[in-house]
Amino acid sequence: MKLGAFSISLNVKDLNTSKEFYEKLGFEILAGNMEANYLIMKNENSLIGLFQDMFDGNILTFNPGWDENGKNIANFDDIREIQDHLTNKEVITDASIDPATTGPASMMITDPDGNVILIDQHR
Repeated sequence: MKLGAFSISLNVKDLNTSKEFYEKLGFEILAGNMEANYLIMKNENSLIGLFQDMFDGNILTFNPGWDENGKNIANFDDIREIQDHLTNKEVITDASIDPATTGPASMMITDPDGNVILIDQHR
């Protein structure tokens, strides 16, 4: 199963303070903007999403169909295929994606320790 690009989405108290901290670690802005209260920061193949006042806790994020630069990849497992695989493995998702649809969709699952995983397909 191909889940796509991986990042961690951090719930931050102050976006600018977090931005400056991660810049000191060599991260640069890849996407997002301060006015929208989020930034996607990149250092080589590592991605960190910084989100202020958007959700509680931190989230592991996978983006089917994207590489670590947010670029489309040719061969990927559609989120509906991933959902079917997870359902067959008895992994409970937060919502069901209609298998007759195509394109963007997302779902969330929770691991045994309560960590939230977002699978977010943008295309």
